[in-house]
Amino acid sequence: METIVKENISTPSVLEQIEKLGHEQVVFCQDQNTGLKAIIAVHNTVLGPAAGGTRMWMYQNEADALRDVLRLSRGMTFKNAINGLNLGGGKAVIIGDARKEKSEAKFRAFGKFVESLGGKYITAEDVGIGTADMEYVAMETKYVAGKPEFMGGSGDPSPVTAYGVYMGIKASAKRVYGSDSLNGKKVALQGVGHVGQYLLEHLLKENCTVYISDFYEDRAKEVSQKFGVEAVDKDKIYDLDVDIYAPCALGATINEDTLSRLKCNIIAGAANNQLADEKIHGDWCRDKGILYAPDFLINGGGIINVYYEVIGNYNRERAYKHAEKIYDTLLNIFETAQRESINTHEAALKLAMQRIEAMGKLKLTR
Repeated sequence: METIVKENISTPSVLEQIEKLGHEQVVFCQDQNTGLKAIIAVHNTVLGPAAGGTRMWMYQNEADALRDVLRLSRGMTFKNAINGLNLGGGKAVIIGDARKEKSEAKFRAFGKFVESLGGKYITAEDVGIGTADMEYVAMETKYVAGKPEFMGGSGDPSPVTAYGVYMGIKASAKRVYGSDSLNGKKVALQGVGHVGQYLLEHLLKENCTVYISDFYEDRAKEVSQKFGVEAVDKDKIYDLDVDIYAPCALGATINEDTLSRLKCNIIAGAANNQLADEKIHGDWCRDKGILYAPDFLINGGGIINVYYEVIGNYNRERAYKHAEKIYDTLLNIFETAQRESINTHEAALKLAMQRIEAMGKLKLTR
C-alpha cells in the first residue's frame, strides 16, 4: 500500500480520479454477511483482459483504498505491456487486516464479484494474499490465477517476482559500476514478506551485506534471526549509507523526505508505485545521481509467472526465462533515458505506451 501524502486541497470526486488516470471501470464491492469491502479497478484492456493481484490491507479509510487501487491498476497496464504480456491492467483491494480478518466466506464472496465481470478482470495474489486464499476465490470464479499447484495452478509467484527484481538490481549495477556482480555491495531491503525474503536469499548468495526493515516488527526480527542479517527501525532504513535501496513493501517511499536522506547509488525493488510523484521524484533521482529502476518493469516476474498459467500449459522454467529478459530491457531503458535526457521512469512509460498504441492500432485494422 502507498504512503498517503496529505495535501491541503479538496479531494477529487471518484469520477474525477477515474478520468484523470484513464480507467475503464471501477467496481465497489460489499457483502454484509461476510464483511467484505473491496474495490476492483480495470484500467486498460487494449492488450487483453485486465490482470493483476488482489491485496488485503488495513487502509485508514475508503478514500485511501481507492487511491491505492487506482494507481496499482494503472501500474499493471504498463507492467504487462513492457514485459510483453497480452494482458491489460487491473487490480483489486480488500479492506481489512490480513492477519485477523480472513475467511473462506469472504474470499468466496469476492470471487463472485470477480465472476460478475465476465472475464474482463483476472485476479491473483498480492500483498496479504496467498495461494490458499486464491483456492477459495477459485471456488466461485474461473477468472483467477496463482492457484495452488495441486489445483493445476502455478503456485506462489513470489519466487519469480524476486528473481526479476534480482535481475533488475544486477542490470542496475552493470550500469553504475560496470559489472553486474553484487559481491560486497551494501543493500537496504525494505519489506521482508514473501518477495523480500526470496530476494534476500539471492543477495546473500552474492555476498551482499543486507540491512532489513519491515512494517511488522515481529517479522523483521524473525527474518533477521533466520538469515543472520541486521534489522533496523522501519524509519531509519532511509538513513543508511548503502549502495542499493530495495523497497519491497510500501509504495511512494521515494518522496521529498526520503530523497533528502537516501545515500545510495541505485534504487531497485519490488514495491509498486515507488515514486510519490513520477515526474518530480523521477527527475530528483536523476539529478541526485541515483539510478532508479522503474518498478513496473523489474517487479514483473510475478505477473509473468501468472501469465503462463492463464494461457495454459504452465512451465516454471519458461516463466523464469521470460523474467530474465528484464535485465536487457532495463539496460535499454537506461540508454533511452540518457539519450533523450529524461528520467528512467519516463523512458519505461514511453516503451510501454509504444506497445499499447501499436497493438491498439492493430486491433482497429481487423
